[in-house]
Amino acid sequence: MMETERLVLPPLDPLDLPLRAVELGCTGRWELLNVPGAPESTLPHGLPPCAPDLQQEAEQLFLSSPAWLPLHGLEHSARKWQRKMDPWSLLAVLGAPVPSDLQAQRHPTTGQILGYKEVLLENTDLSATTSLSLRRPPGPISQSLWGNPTQYPFWPGGMDEPTITDVSTREEAEEDIDFEKGLLTVPPGFKKGVDFAPKDHPAPAAGLLSLSRLLEPLDLGGGDEDEREAVGQPGGTREDIVLASPCSAPLARASSLEDLVLKEASTIVSPSELAPKPLPQEQWAIPVDVTSPVGDFYRLIPQPAFQWPFEPDVFQKQAILHLERHDSVFVAAHTSAGKTVVAEYAIALAQKHMTRTVYTSPIKALSNQKFRDFRNTFGDVGLLTGDVQLHPEASCLIMTTEILRSMLYSGSDVIRDLEWVIFDEVHYINDAERGVVWEEVLIMLPDHVSIILLSATVPNALEFADWIGRLKRRQIYVISTVARPVPLEHYLFTGNSPKTQGELFLLLDSRGTFHTKGYYAAVEAKKERMSKHAQTFGAKQPTHQGGPAQDRGVYLSLLASLRTRAQLPVVVFTFSRGRCDEQASGLTSLDLTTSSEKSEIHLFLQRCLARLRGSDRQLPQVLHMSELLHRGLGVHHSGILPILKEIVEMLFSRGLVKVLFATETFAMGVNMPARTVVFDSMRKHDGSSFRDLLPGEYVQMAGRAGRRGLDPTGTVILLCKGRVPEMVDLHRVMTGKPSQLQSQFRLTYTMILNLLRVDALRVEDMMKRSFSEFPSRKDSKAHEQALAELTKKLGALEEPNLTGQLADLPEYYRWGEELTETRSLIQVSSNSTSRVFTTLVLCDKPISEDPQERGSASPGVPYPDDLVGFKLFLPEGPCDHTVAKLQPGHMAAITTKVLRVNAEKILEDFSKRQQLKFKKDPPIAAVTTAVQELLRLAQAYPAGPPTLDPVNDLQLKDVSVVEGGLRARKLEELIRGAQCVHSPRFHAQYLKLRERIQVQKEMERLRFLLSDQSLLLLPEYHQRVEVLRTLGYVDEAGTVKLAGRVACAMSSHELLLTELMFDNALSALRPEEIAALLSGLVCQSPGDTGEQLPSTLKQGVERVCAVAKRIGEVQVACGLNQTVEEFVGELNFGLVGVVYEWARGMPFSELAGLSRTPEGLVVRCIQRLAEMCRSLRGAARLIGEPVLGAKMETAATLLRRDIVFAASLYTQ
Repeated sequence: MMETERLVLPPLDPLDLPLRAVELGCTGRWELLNVPGAPESTLPHGLPPCAPDLQQEAEQLFLSSPAWLPLHGLEHSARKWQRKMDPWSLLAVLGAPVPSDLQAQRHPTTGQILGYKEVLLENTDLSATTSLSLRRPPGPISQSLWGNPTQYPFWPGGMDEPTITDVSTREEAEEDIDFEKGLLTVPPGFKKGVDFAPKDHPAPAAGLLSLSRLLEPLDLGGGDEDEREAVGQPGGTREDIVLASPCSAPLARASSLEDLVLKEASTIVSPSELAPKPLPQEQWAIPVDVTSPVGDFYRLIPQPAFQWPFEPDVFQKQAILHLERHDSVFVAAHTSAGKTVVAEYAIALAQKHMTRTVYTSPIKALSNQKFRDFRNTFGDVGLLTGDVQLHPEASCLIMTTEILRSMLYSGSDVIRDLEWVIFDEVHYINDAERGVVWEEVLIMLPDHVSIILLSATVPNALEFADWIGRLKRRQIYVISTVARPVPLEHYLFTGNSPKTQGELFLLLDSRGTFHTKGYYAAVEAKKERMSKHAQTFGAKQPTHQGGPAQDRGVYLSLLASLRTRAQLPVVVFTFSRGRCDEQASGLTSLDLTTSSEKSEIHLFLQRCLARLRGSDRQLPQVLHMSELLHRGLGVHHSGILPILKEIVEMLFSRGLVKVLFATETFAMGVNMPARTVVFDSMRKHDGSSFRDLLPGEYVQMAGRAGRRGLDPTGTVILLCKGRVPEMVDLHRVMTGKPSQLQSQFRLTYTMILNLLRVDALRVEDMMKRSFSEFPSRKDSKAHEQALAELTKKLGALEEPNLTGQLADLPEYYRWGEELTETRSLIQVSSNSTSRVFTTLVLCDKPISEDPQERGSASPGVPYPDDLVGFKLFLPEGPCDHTVAKLQPGHMAAITTKVLRVNAEKILEDFSKRQQLKFKKDPPIAAVTTAVQELLRLAQAYPAGPPTLDPVNDLQLKDVSVVEGGLRARKLEELIRGAQCVHSPRFHAQYLKLRERIQVQKEMERLRFLLSDQSLLLLPEYHQRVEVLRTLGYVDEAGTVKLAGRVACAMSSHELLLTELMFDNALSALRPEEIAALLSGLVCQSPGDTGEQLPSTLKQGVERVCAVAKRIGEVQVACGLNQTVEEFVGELNFGLVGVVYEWARGMPFSELAGLSRTPEGLVVRCIQRLAEMCRSLRGAARLIGEPVLGAKMETAATLLRRDIVFAASLYTQ
């Protein structure tokens, strides 16, 4: 038996042990198990996958194993796709427009088609980016409403649209080219050019090619031989050649189409044309008589486009008759007179004609109200505002004036179908900030659009209509009425307690009679309760004294009196948002509604507030307003939330709000009359200081009193809380004329850029047609005729003979004129231009009215003694005297001689002898003595007495005075040395020269008045263009660059927004941060930026201010008056934190603690901010910035939520 060998095995490695490490869940603890095949984890799907370390993997593949890299086999390391060659794709072009069309030829009697004829089509190559013609094809459907900033506007009405022939003619004769001087050698954009110098000139500079050397081998002669032969023909004069070929004269350069039309005629005219033709009198504004009834109205319009349940007034019928004739009208009438009837008929007429109407309003709230009213009447009505777009395809579109301006500049195709544009509240053109928008729209409207202007009564309606008529070259019919459908009675109220609630004194009755008895009764009633040390009769004191307690007593007594007399509802106009809230909140004990009215108010509030989220319904302002409305009280001002203002308006129109405390914005627009109107004060703050109400403002607000068909008269009450205002002030405010329509035209960068991008339109033409230039431009036709007549007169005048001794005659005339002008500039003091000197003057007896009868050997021709010295007047016959009022410019010098006279007696005696019964009385001794002294002085110094030197004697050290004195002495030496005065022909030739020069000066003056150089805003225009050129928005040739096109898309702060975009100041920020920073550009309420802002926002605010400062410095450097501080001060970052938190999702109820700004102003700021974000989104897409465009879209989405963008109740 063999013995088995014992094998010695090595010890087991730890890895060979039958142990398993199991992870216990995700706790990070492990456990060893002696079970083969055990899972690696207790998780149901095993351990989570673990990606390898990218750095180690890259090092392993590319650094540790370099042989892996395919050095020569690139096809394995990079993928590529072979391009298929398709040469035919290079030949694919857009289809050319069809140049011709087939026109059917019909029998003239039967209409049977006899054949077809090919006819050529005109204007087939027009497009929205190259033409302003209405014949251009429409743009894409997506741009038919708003247009596109790259499109041209349509040709403005009133300007002559150039035809193809005009354009080609202007291109052929663009300017007189002098081929010897002033030629460009390097074209714009080129580095090298061509030298046009003749061959014998020196060699051209480096980088230039010699044109003469290039053209040496060519034979270019013979071109002038025919012309030389024609000139050298015997018997043929130069005039014959000119008359034989009238078209040979080159045309001068025309800087605008208007200058081409106003080109003056040739100086060579036939004798029959020398007689001046009378200029026909143009009447563009035609007043319409509204006093005579329109008896044949229904005969003239048997089937009116719209009918009302009432009989229209006379002025309404007159307006309708002119609308049927497609005339433009200007209707000026008092508030509540029925101007909307004219607008309604125009809308109905457009629907009948299957055209469109645009109704513009000055404010967005009025647009919403008109949308509700017109939609209930016509149905087919749309609304376009900054954040709402409803039914844009409707026949009647309601929008703000700014949106219509944007559509006009962008070439919207909606303009093609327009028949009427209705401008409501035209007197808003007086607004300093937005009045320019009305003028821009009126200027840019095409010719086929008729205009309807609705305004309150204004004293210069004819002048304004005349401007529009001349602007559009069409007659404007002015229909103005001062009659009120409900007459007004104006009272003073001095009560402040139940005992004095009857102190209501009539001041102005319904017939317009001012009652001084009522005024004195109010003063006496007030004096009884006023302390003696604080009052004197009629003295002006602040009209408001006391605090909320006194206000509460005044309103409780007033409302009790009005309630007793059944004169509710009442509108109380208070010129302060804070006092509106205080006065309404102070009337806690007043309840003016019945139980049924409370129920109706409650149901209406629940229905309107149901669209708000829960937290928004519990806002303090919502709860407070609900409590006031249940008691019949309401508040209406810009600090109220928009939805609450609409609730107040609707309840007031239903008669459920009995007392409404409002600011003057409530008086604008929609017709919401009351039984009574109360003025809390007669003074208001206009943004800079306190002042009395203007008559126009008072009439606008007082016009809300009196409901047509319900009240026989309207009651207007002025509260006298302190002193009674002075009678003069009351009379001026209540019976004075309303403010005139005044131009607020100003240049904006958006306007300049929009016009510069269109070659056919010029900014100068826009300025020339503004209302501000109308007084100086309305006589243009007369100036043109006078210029033509002077041109003919100048051609008929005989040339003066300037040979021999008369060679220096023109210089002699110029020296004399310059000497007279230099002496007139040397004034004794800087403020002497406003002084008037009463002077005793010697004259002939009788007084000669012919200025040439002054003892001179050569009448009207000045000799050196007349110009250099101060030759005194000596009467030829009996001496007389007169008293004259002289200006400082009438004095040539001050003498060293002093005469003592009794001035008071001389003036008293002279004024007495001007009366008819004392006409022949002899002068008193004082007058006789003074006349004799003057006569003796004139005889003693016939060449003039010694005078005081302005510099040496009067010690005037001004630079202009010193230089003027030196120049005057130099001119005197030149005049004394003139040789022309020694010629026997001096007198006759001087008269000829003077007449010729005077005609030329008058022609220069008229040319200046007709030219662009006379425009008041022309210097500012050049300064603003220089700003745009410095910032890179336009080039040297005036072409709008990319930055300028981006600025065109902005509605406000165009330069700042564009610079922020091109500086990438917004791209790195988050959407909510961008929205917060941009709020500084739209916020209107002052406030502190706050210290709790994130660092990113603080840096952003600093960067925005730095960019604004840089733009302001450029403006100052270019000459604009606005300082850097004023430009940067337009920014207001008071709501940056509020907007930032709102964009991050904070509820509106929590925003109130972040700022003291009223809720209504916060909502307005966020709404305007959303509009700006949309503008920036479009601009970002224009320059190819999709990331910024997406951020602006996100920012606008973050802002548009909850109560801030709750839909208007008028649009539901």
